[in-house]
Amino acid sequence: MLIYVHVPFCVSKCVYCAFHSRVPGEGDVTRYVGLLHKEIDHWARELGRVPVESVYFGGGTPSMLPPGLLGPVVRKLRTAFDFQDGFEFTFEANPQSGGVRDYLRALAGMGVNRLSLGVQSLDDVMLRALGRPHTATDAINAFYDARQAGFRNINLDFIWGLPGQRLKQWLEDLKRVVGLRSEHLSCYGLTVEAGTPLEEMCMTRDMDFAADADLSRMFVYGAEFLEESGFLQYEISNFAKMGFMSRHNLGYWEGAEYLGLGPSAVSTMGGRRWSVPAGMDAYAAAVKEGRLGEGAEELGFAERVKELVMLRLRTARGLSLKEFRALTGGNLVKDNEPLMAALRQNELIRISQGHLRLTKTGMVVSDTILARLFEALERKGALEGGARSIEADGAPGAGVPA
Repeated sequence: MLIYVHVPFCVSKCVYCAFHSRVPGEGDVTRYVGLLHKEIDHWARELGRVPVESVYFGGGTPSMLPPGLLGPVVRKLRTAFDFQDGFEFTFEANPQSGGVRDYLRALAGMGVNRLSLGVQSLDDVMLRALGRPHTATDAINAFYDARQAGFRNINLDFIWGLPGQRLKQWLEDLKRVVGLRSEHLSCYGLTVEAGTPLEEMCMTRDMDFAADADLSRMFVYGAEFLEESGFLQYEISNFAKMGFMSRHNLGYWEGAEYLGLGPSAVSTMGGRRWSVPAGMDAYAAAVKEGRLGEGAEELGFAERVKELVMLRLRTARGLSLKEFRALTGGNLVKDNEPLMAALRQNELIRISQGHLRLTKTGMVVSDTILARLFEALERKGALEGGARSIEADGAPGAGVPA
């Protein structure tokens, strides 16, 4: 099992962020930690001391939690669950809050063995446009502080496709990043999320985004540069040196069960999915009244098929055609030959060694490919639990019930 802990606080809200987070009021952090203790106790009673392969503190800004409050939470997690030997313990930090050596040493002392720094850009103009509360120098200093604190597995988060950014600037950013010699890079294309200040800004002014063709080049050329620099692209947005792929994130993409703790966190276990209520008052009520996990939704057959396809196609390994057949009873390639032929002709997919993979160009338009694929599967009845595949000898494939 994987554990995700959501810390819903930030120093300030970035213009692009749609995650549940806010600037804490007086007493909010202490209140949150008290509720988190109770939430851990609840799931320890419900689940028993289950084995845990990875723990991930995300947010928000987890590094806003002082060590004196964070330490007891980590100890409670260790008591409540069975942390496996060699487990991965990731902690997110922003450069301005995570760049203090004493704090980083405290994290290492708690067993955190993977640090993720939210850098986003090494261009101060871009950082100001995003509403980030740190500078490029802060980010670089935080990285070296982390090294001094003993971290040998550091991820750096970056965003490409920023307003005013062009290919040359993105590649220059990546060259500076590679020079830092981190073990892992997460490079996300900027998305204008509904309800964010960025969405409002886009409606009221010209944000000078690059054209779609230029954005595609930023993704493809950036990925090629990182691979030439020794980073393996093992997922659409993630690049790692050999041996440093995020086991926690791989668990998500490979369908592992996970427990989410904290306001708005999502859990998926036993074929069911639920969310913790967002907002401190709603969270407090759910914890105190023992309503955690209420309203869990059973994942239906269609949902399981779509998630199998969507999550596996995010990875460089791709979707196992054997795994798809085991779930649906269908032959994905043969049953959807016209679509597959078009995707291959346009060099958007590759099929080899029993796996369907997106090419780099395919990754750029992955949302469109998935939409077309799901439409095709729906037409064939493959999302209804009764798919059939006609093999070369004319024999029908076995249908798999929902």
